[in-house]
Amino acid sequence: MTFEELGLNHKLLQAVNDLGFKQPTPIQEQTLTILSTQSTDIVALAQTGTGKTAAFGLPMLSNVDFESKNVQGLILCPTRELCLQITKDLTNYSKYISGLRVTAVYGGSSIDNQIRDIKRGTQVIVATPGRLVDLIDRRAVDLSSVIIAVLDEADEMLNMGFKDDLDLILGKTPQTKNTWLFSATMPSEVSRIAKKYMSNPMEVSVGKKNQGAENIEHQYYMVQARERYLALKRIADYYPEIYGIVFCRTKAETQEVADALIKDGYNADALHGDLSQAQRDFVMKRYRSRTLQMLVATDVAARGIDVNDITHVINYNLPEDAENYTHRSGRTARAGKKGISIALIHSKEQGRLREIERIIGKKFERAQVPNGFDVCEKQLFHLVNKLHTVEVNEKEIEAYLPKIFEELKDLSKEEIIKRFVSEEFNRFLEYYQNAPDLNAGGSEGGDRSQNRTTRFFINIGGLDGLNRNSLKDYLVEIGKIDGRMIFNIDLKNSYSFFETETRLKDDLLKLNDLNLEFNNRSVQFEVSERRGGGGDRGGRGGDYGNKRSSSSRFGGNKSFGGGGGYGRSEKRSYGGERNSGGSSERSYSERPSGERSFGEKKYAGENKFSERKPGEKRERTQRSSSGGGYPRSFNR
Repeated sequence: MTFEELGLNHKLLQAVNDLGFKQPTPIQEQTLTILSTQSTDIVALAQTGTGKTAAFGLPMLSNVDFESKNVQGLILCPTRELCLQITKDLTNYSKYISGLRVTAVYGGSSIDNQIRDIKRGTQVIVATPGRLVDLIDRRAVDLSSVIIAVLDEADEMLNMGFKDDLDLILGKTPQTKNTWLFSATMPSEVSRIAKKYMSNPMEVSVGKKNQGAENIEHQYYMVQARERYLALKRIADYYPEIYGIVFCRTKAETQEVADALIKDGYNADALHGDLSQAQRDFVMKRYRSRTLQMLVATDVAARGIDVNDITHVINYNLPEDAENYTHRSGRTARAGKKGISIALIHSKEQGRLREIERIIGKKFERAQVPNGFDVCEKQLFHLVNKLHTVEVNEKEIEAYLPKIFEELKDLSKEEIIKRFVSEEFNRFLEYYQNAPDLNAGGSEGGDRSQNRTTRFFINIGGLDGLNRNSLKDYLVEIGKIDGRMIFNIDLKNSYSFFETETRLKDDLLKLNDLNLEFNNRSVQFEVSERRGGGGDRGGRGGDYGNKRSSSSRFGGNKSFGGGGGYGRSEKRSYGGERNSGGSSERSYSERPSGERSFGEKKYAGENKFSERKPGEKRERTQRSSSGGGYPRSFNR
C-alpha cells in the first residue's frame, strides 16, 4: 500500500514525497487506514523508530481547520528533545499548507516567548506536561477547542511522574475530543489512563505488547563490576565504526563515564538533566553530525533522540525498570535497519536479564569481551579499508609527491605498505599485547590468572592539590605507563587508591626505591588488599579505615557540582573560567566555527609536574601517546 492509497490530503502527500517516504511503515498503514475514515479513539503500540510521529501527525493535520486560530491539536510527550523533534516533523509535513502554525512548549526555554507564539494563534501545540501546566496556571492557553489529543510515549510520561499533570491537562480538553495513545510498552498504568480518558478505543499493535524490534540483536557480556568500564572501552575498540548510545542509570554516573571516555581519547559526551537546554542542543548537534561517536545518556535525557544509523546501544547498567530496556534498545535499528543492543552485567544480574528476555520475547546471546588479538586484528583491517577507500586530493598533494617519492625510493611497495600500516598498528599492539581477559569466569580455555587487577594505596590526595585527573597524569608521568592502565581512582584528602593490571604491580612498587617526593612529602606505594563487600583492608588502606562503596565506579566518591576535598572536585563549566583552587575544571567555549575546545591546568601553585599554558587549547577528539591514551585509528 502507498500513501496515495491511504487518502492523504494532496498537500500533505506532496510534502511526504519530498521527504522521500515511499511506502508507509506497518504502524503508519494500520493507523492511517483507521483514522482517515473514522473519528475514534485509538491505542497504538509500536517500538521507537517505526514512524509513530507520521502515524498520528498526518491524520491530525488532515483534520485541522487552518482558517481558525484556535488550538485544535494537542500532542503531549515526555521530553524536550522529543517535543522539538515532533514539532520539526509536523512542520515538514505541512510545509505546503499555508496558515498552519505548530508551537513547541517545553521547559528550559523562555515561557514568555512561548506565550507570545500561542497568542498569535496556533492550531497545534506540542508540549511537555510540566510546562503546559505552567501555561494553564497562567491562563495563557485555551484547550477548549481541542479535537484531537495525542499521548506520545505515554508509558514514559507516567514513569516520569506526570500522572497528575496529565489528569489536569486532559481535564481542560472537551470530552468530545478523540484521544490517540501511542506507546512502545503497555504497562498497567497506561491501561488505566486509556480506560479513564478513552471511549471504546480501537487497538493497533505492531508485534506483541512490549516486544523488542525484530531487527535488533541482543547480546550480553559477563564482566566483573569493577571492570565494566574496561569492557566498555574494549567493545568500543573492537567496533571502530561504532556510532552508539551508552545508557547509565544516574546523571552522576553518566557524567563520570563520559569524562573518562573523553580523557581516554574517545569522541564522547554526556547527555543528562543537569545540562542546560543550550548545552543539550550543542551535544546533540555534535552527535547528529557524527562528531561524537558515543553519547553517554540517562534514560530520560535520551527519550526523543531521533537519530538514524545508530549501530549500538550499550547498557552500562541494566535499567531499574526492565520495561525501559525496550526504549533503550529502540534507539538502534530504526527505519528497518539492523542494530546491536549490548548489556554489561555481572553474575548477580542474570535473573534481571531473564526478566527482560520475558518482556521483549527474545533471548540474549552471551558474547565474549574481545581479547587483545581480536581488537588488533579488527583495527588493522579497518585501517587497511580506510587506506583502500580514501579520497586522494590530486591537486593539493601533487606539489609534495616528488620529495615523497625521493624519500621512499629505496623501499619496495611491500615495505612501504608494511611500514605505513605498522606506524598506526604498533600502538594498538603495544597496548593490547598483554591485555587481560575481562570475561567474568574467563573465556573458555582462558587463563584465569590474566583476569586480575591490583588495588594500590598512595599517600597523596586532595590536600596536595590533586584531583582524579591530575593524580592519573602524575602516575603516568612517574611510572612511564599508559594512562589507560590506571582506573578506579578513589581520591581521599591525604591519600588515594587506584587500580591497575596485576602485571604492572612490581613496576609500581619499584618506584618506592626512587625516593620520590611530591610537595615535599615522600611518595609511597603499597598494595591494598580487598576483602568482601568491596571494602578495603590491609596495608595503609586498612589503617585509614577506608570503606569503598560497592556502587562506586572508577571515579570513587566523585562529587558533581561540589564536594570533594577542599572544593577540589571536578566540575564541568560551559563557557566558564577556571579557578585556581586545585580543581581540574573542563571549560567549554564555542569557537566561531561552532567547534568546542577546552584548556586544562594540571595543578595549582607548587603542585605541578606539568602545566598547560592558560591560553593553550587541547582538541577534545585526540590524545597523544604521551598523554595516557593513544592516537585513535579513526577520528575519535
